[in-house]
Amino acid sequence: MLKRFLAPAIAMAGAGALLTACADDPHTTNTTLGGAALGAVAGAVIGNNVGSGNAATGAAVGALVGGAAGAVKGCRDEGGCGNQPAANRRQYYDERAGRYYYYDPGTGRYFWEDGAPRY
Repeated sequence: MLKRFLAPAIAMAGAGALLTACADDPHTTNTTLGGAALGAVAGAVIGNNVGSGNAATGAAVGALVGGAAGAVKGCRDEGGCGNQPAANRRQYYDERAGRYYYYDPGTGRYFWEDGAPRY
């Protein structure tokens, strides 16, 4: 019984590690792992109830799809993923930090001039 659940767990952990290997932001990493976990659970349930009844395959596919969706969501939450803000945005100067920042009305958040989130 333990072997039956150990292989899918190792596969899910490996898939999650691969998906988060390039993520340098903790928020993106967390949403990727959360998406992979939710996808694995949903995939295991669906895989067990339909088709060949193989929960391990369903969990692996669900983890990959959920992890990818979580990575995209996390990246977009932070204003990244290649979405550069408009060039004609109004910038403000933070005297304490000595840096410029701007407000993105699409996300409702503030970002530094280089696109990093301003907390």
